[in-house]
This record gives sequence, C-alpha cells and structure tokens, in this order.
Amino acid sequence: QGQLVESGGGLVQAGGSLRLSCAASGRTFRGYAMGWFRQAPGKEREFVAAINWSGGSTYYATSVKGRFTIARDNAKKMVYLQMLSLKPEDTAVYYCAATYDNSVTSSSGRYDYWGQGIQVTVSS
Repeated sequence: QGQLVESGGGLVQAGGSLRLSCAASGRTFRGYAMGWFRQAPGKEREFVAAINWSGGSTYYATSVKGRFTIARDNAKKMVYLQMLSLKPEDTAVYYCAATYDNSVTSSSGRYDYWGQGIQVTVSS
C-alpha cells in the first residue's frame, strides 16, 4: 500500500515563496506520474501541476504557470512544488497525488494515491 505525505506548508505574505515536498513510501511508485492539486474553502479541488516519471514532461494550470515549478527526485522518492510570487488566491489545502498511467494529467479521477493535504495560507 502506497502512502504520500506532504510537508512545507504554512503562512506566508503575498509575494513570498514556499516549497512543498511530498514523500512517497510503502511502494516504489516507479513509473508513476505525480501531481499537485489544491482545494480552497468552499471550492472544488483543482489541478495545479503534474510531472511524469522521468521528469521530462510537466504540465501546469494556467493560474500558476510561470510562478510554480514541479520537480521530482526518484532516488529519494520525493516530489516538490516550488511556489514563487504567491498570491492570496493561492491559499488552499495542497494535495500530492500519484497516477500509475504516467501521464501528466489534470484529471483528479485518474490519480490512484493521495496525500492527506497541507495548508498553505497567503496573507495580503
């Protein structure tokens, strides 16, 4: 059984930066694509970014493109989300997810494993 655990969230002022980490354990997750999603209060969960197994393909939501960068270290079984120029509208619970089909997809239904989520709050 696989497990994903997020870390690195917190409170930051607008314009600041944070780096989220996602640690995979319990299985290899070899060949899996990884993604980040977020859910703000009263809103549906939305796609943020995805990366394939090799790291050679990435995909971003329009709202974060140019500000956020997804990366992975397969040897350490880690996935990262570097967030720059944060805005109050980036405030949400952020989730790490893994999909076996290794596609950089924005569809949450195609992800097989999910972390428990971590809060990111951006103050104005």
